[in-house]
Amino acid sequence: MSGAATTDRVAELLAHPRYEVLPFGSVEEAVLEHVPLDVTLTVTVSPRKGIDHTLDVTQRLTTHGYSVVPHLSARLVRDREHLADIVARVDEIGAHDVFVVAGDADEPAGEFIGAAPLLGAIAELGHRFENVGITGYPESHPIIADETTIQAMFDKARFATYIVSQICFDPTLTASWVERVWDRCTRLPIYVGIPGAVSRTKLMRVSASIGLGGSARFLRRHKSWFGHALRPGGFSPDPLIAGLEPSLGDPERKIAGFHIFTFNDLADTESWRQMKLEGCTLASEHAS
Repeated sequence: MSGAATTDRVAELLAHPRYEVLPFGSVEEAVLEHVPLDVTLTVTVSPRKGIDHTLDVTQRLTTHGYSVVPHLSARLVRDREHLADIVARVDEIGAHDVFVVAGDADEPAGEFIGAAPLLGAIAELGHRFENVGITGYPESHPIIADETTIQAMFDKARFATYIVSQICFDPTLTASWVERVWDRCTRLPIYVGIPGAVSRTKLMRVSASIGLGGSARFLRRHKSWFGHALRPGGFSPDPLIAGLEPSLGDPERKIAGFHIFTFNDLADTESWRQMKLEGCTLASEHAS
């Protein structure tokens, strides 16, 4: 893939990214102030606030004209009746895309200990969302064996239409994982998870809290890389995107887009995205 074609592909993916937001504080006001309507939003679930709160935020953002994807946390669903109520609420909101995760609750509220059983139960309701996302792990999960995560992918994939990868700071590892997923015949488009333009302190704290042990080791081994990824005020996703560029020209389009973990640093993340898009436009004009 030529340099110009790669630049165009990066611009294409950044033109319509997914911004993951946390349903805390003044996130609604921040979205309205900083995020244009052509950005898809995904809303996480807080174990403390529950799924209803996520759906409340989803509904308000949808009312403002955004395309919003609520996360559904399996470990917070009490029973089949509760699940039916959740599905009905999602339909009422008008959301056609859901992202199904196991969730961070220490103990399940009911029978659903992971995403696969919840996906099966949704199917048993006779309901089909237009799109259903599931998680993938380029690195070893901090508490789950690799064999288990691979089997879980098979169990979930038959209900899903796309995969979202967890953050990984080693783009070579991410690219290799994408190939392995497809080699195992899980032929779903993959949205690569990358951090937004967030503060260094927040990034390191969140990386530790969500169990990115391998990535933390990568950062320690590649201090110069991490230094290059830091800009005044925080982290830049540019080196991660640059490291993925060899995979972006794949004719099968295994990488479908970027799922950007904003950690609610929406102003800086959107400012970075706009500057990146402007840089891609200038590079394309220069190449032509």
